[in-house]
Amino acid sequence: MRINPSILAADFANVESELARIDGADFVHVDVMDNHFVPNLTFGPQMVGRIQATSPVPLDVHLMIDEPERWAPEYAELGAASVTFHLEAATEPIALARRLRAIGARAGLAVKPATQIEGLFDVLDEFDQILVMTVEPGFGGQSFMPETMPKLRLLADEARSRGSSIWLQVDGGISESTIAQAAEAGADTFVAGSAVFGAADPDAAISALRASAVRHHQH
Repeated sequence: MRINPSILAADFANVESELARIDGADFVHVDVMDNHFVPNLTFGPQMVGRIQATSPVPLDVHLMIDEPERWAPEYAELGAASVTFHLEAATEPIALARRLRAIGARAGLAVKPATQIEGLFDVLDEFDQILVMTVEPGFGGQSFMPETMPKLRLLADEARSRGSSIWLQVDGGISESTIAQAAEAGADTFVAGSAVFGAADPDAAISALRASAVRHHQH
């Protein structure tokens, strides 16, 4: 069970010390937004490069951007361990995933809450991770959408039946109260923002989230 705190919930004026507070995490989740694909603007390659240079844990970059074919490889080249782009924005998702893997990153594919996933079943092996968004992408601090759980369960069952080792990630409104639902539906990788960075002891929050996920996960 992987816990990936979202830097979006950190204090941007003190990124280095904020990163040091989550050295018990598996990855740090970095949300890149372009103000086109989503109505918010966060950071680009320069900032992500600095996070890469100072983070005690590997980077899990989530690109909420248009034209991922044009921009995603740069994040893999910066050294991000995982680069996730959106199915809704990609024109050639399989070709892009292969390119990311060739550079040396894990290739992730994200889907918005309303996006159907049945078309992905036959190509699961092309990706290392599927991110099922549990809020509409764009802003942190939103409420978890339980109506996304049937889709996650479907993916988990399909991955199991095919013997796939793909990671199933959830992002949006993940806290101690919602992580159990996501783990029960088959998620094994969890993005948490305010639940970690808003805690007095972020590493203790990470441990509590991980323990809850382990307790509820459906094998």
